[in-house]
Amino acid sequence: MDSTVGRRTDRGTAVVAGVLFLVTEVAAIAGMLLYRPALDGAAYVAGPGVDGHVAAGALCEVVLVLAVIGTGVVLYPVLRRHQEAVALGYVCGRLLEAAVITVGIVGMLAVVTLRRDAGAEAATAARALVAVHDWTFLLGPNVVLGANSLALAFLMHRSRLVPRPVALLGLVGGALILASAVAVLFGVYPQVSTAGSLAALPVFAWEVTLAVRLLVKGFAPARPDGRPGEPTTATAPSLTG
Repeated sequence: MDSTVGRRTDRGTAVVAGVLFLVTEVAAIAGMLLYRPALDGAAYVAGPGVDGHVAAGALCEVVLVLAVIGTGVVLYPVLRRHQEAVALGYVCGRLLEAAVITVGIVGMLAVVTLRRDAGAEAATAARALVAVHDWTFLLGPNVVLGANSLALAFLMHRSRLVPRPVALLGLVGGALILASAVAVLFGVYPQVSTAGSLAALPVFAWEVTLAVRLLVKGFAPARPDGRPGEPTTATAPSLTG
């Protein structure tokens, strides 16, 4: 492939990936806010409910699922040039993350269905479905997201496709959200807590920073030695001596 065409293709890939990362953040936050009324399952099925809000939240999370998969698919052709096994693992990890989120979507929509039968059994079932959603939220956008962030940040750091401080933010963010999820799993603190929110901030900052970097500057250009990364000022030795 001509180098100019390759650079244009990578620039387009960077823009699409940047947009998709921003979409994941917006869709995740919007879905969480819209779901809020239904997260108290028993009270929701016994009350008037706001089914439209929950349906809109589900739609936001469907967009989230598609964007999560999209980031893995779009970045794969670039990442595979540097370490194909890790790049493939990242794609599979994003697919797993999307699948877990989808299970949570189904659970919340099932709560809406149960609201039509607001008996004692419906309230109990609703609480169980909300619990399923909570666990999928822990495993998908926390455990799997942490592992995915570590894989992508590792590749970005190794290949120098983005500046090292950006990649280091991803390594820190991925490790923190993963450690926080394990702490929640073992009951150290609740999932919705100050500690949990603080642990999630670095990975949020990583994805937003990465998205802005890809949109504004794309991937770092190749160095004179042909390797990816920021160009250096070194010059090739003269063949004439």
